[in-house]
Amino acid sequence: MKHSIKEWFAVTRYWSFPVSSMPVVATFAYLFSKDLIPGGWMPYLIFALALLGVVVLHSAGNVLSDWADYRSGVDNENAFAVPNLVFHKFEPREYLIFSIILFVVGIAIGIVLTVLCGPGLLIAGGIGVLLTILYSFFKFHALGDLDIFIIFGVLTVLGTTFAITGAYLPEALVLSVPIGIVTVSVLHANNTVDTKSDGDAGIKTFAMLIGLKASAILYCAYMIIPFVCIIVSVIVGWLHPLALLSLVAVLPAWKNFRKAAQFKTKGLDAMSGLDLASAQLQLVFSGTLSIGLFIAGLL
Repeated sequence: MKHSIKEWFAVTRYWSFPVSSMPVVATFAYLFSKDLIPGGWMPYLIFALALLGVVVLHSAGNVLSDWADYRSGVDNENAFAVPNLVFHKFEPREYLIFSIILFVVGIAIGIVLTVLCGPGLLIAGGIGVLLTILYSFFKFHALGDLDIFIIFGVLTVLGTTFAITGAYLPEALVLSVPIGIVTVSVLHANNTVDTKSDGDAGIKTFAMLIGLKASAILYCAYMIIPFVCIIVSVIVGWLHPLALLSLVAVLPAWKNFRKAAQFKTKGLDAMSGLDLASAQLQLVFSGTLSIGLFIAGLL
């Protein structure tokens, strides 16, 4: 069966790309604000390659996750997140091969970056690839949220600092909690909505582990914590005051908070669509944070 480029692109779940791309952008902006970007054009080439590599590997993980959900029975005709496999618009083999191709391309980009930046990059890169491949296993055992936080909240930040500066900079982890929490909120919202179908399939996500009411409350907390982290980081001097530009994202976060807070009266309908809304929040939050830090670096 032949598919268009547009159909293949849709398979990657491109709407979720902000959760992988924005940590790279924000980390580069952080380094720029600290005057830690080396001179010349090379850091900008490395930044572009890192951005591309992370997004390609994220795509590979998305496709592999959808394949695993179908094979495990999580996605079926009664409950599905992605209809392509369930209704045979794509065959499982196509998804698996596409995922492998994306992993190969992503790893190839990682190898180029390692040649340019040094073998130390293999630490963050290798662990990141491994955790991406094992995501479905961790998700099925209530550890998916932690896995995603480590990949996009910790490893992406540290890997970007090494790629740009040639060293791992622990102080850059100030970005990990706020950016990582917004990222995890995407997965958490999705898993909360899918609690029943996931349970029927015999898997156990973190949302199932803590229960629906607690999951809705936790999501609301996820809409608050990142902003508290930014404010505290500015107060103690870890981030430039212009990082407060990210507070613009309070508006969409408040909208998400209010929707999730209606769980008591609307049930799971209150959580519907919050995965996409959270991905959009990541774009606004990390985007405005990055703009603030870039401006700070210019002053």
